[in-house]
Amino acid sequence: MVPKHRLMLLRHAKSAWPNAVADRDRPLAVRGCKAASVMGAYMVRERLFPDLALVSPARRAQETWRLVRDALPKTVSEREADIYEVSGERILDLIRTVDPGIRTLLIVGHNPGIESAATLIITGGKADAVGRMREKFPTTALAIIDLDFEGWDEIAAGTGYLERFVTPRSLG
Repeated sequence: MVPKHRLMLLRHAKSAWPNAVADRDRPLAVRGCKAASVMGAYMVRERLFPDLALVSPARRAQETWRLVRDALPKTVSEREADIYEVSGERILDLIRTVDPGIRTLLIVGHNPGIESAATLIITGGKADAVGRMREKFPTTALAIIDLDFEGWDEIAAGTGYLERFVTPRSLG
């Protein structure tokens, strides 16, 4: 069965901790740059193309998105979204505002909000993926959640199926 909508939640890649730099302005670490590129290549191989990407304004999320986006088709729309230091419920509120014509939505953000949103949304899924996601949602992890509803305004706790959970480490 083809889902009516697909949500992809991507946690930003590993960031650096330079002295005297505000948290919001921290860049990616070298390891994070590599991981984001690996995830972008994986998304292309698996044909995981979002119609719209909503990206946190924090530097590390923006840099993660740029590295992923460089691998994707140029047709992906993007928008900055106020999801820096927000709860999973706030992320759901944002999702509810997305046009129903958007079939595949990618959100690039931070923990604990991204993990909390994923945990709230999924009601089931592939057992190994659910177990790995609940154990840890590391940097550059990607949760792919299938949803069977007509519009994003219907998203609520327990409405999604975790189709897969991918980390750079699981990609080798």
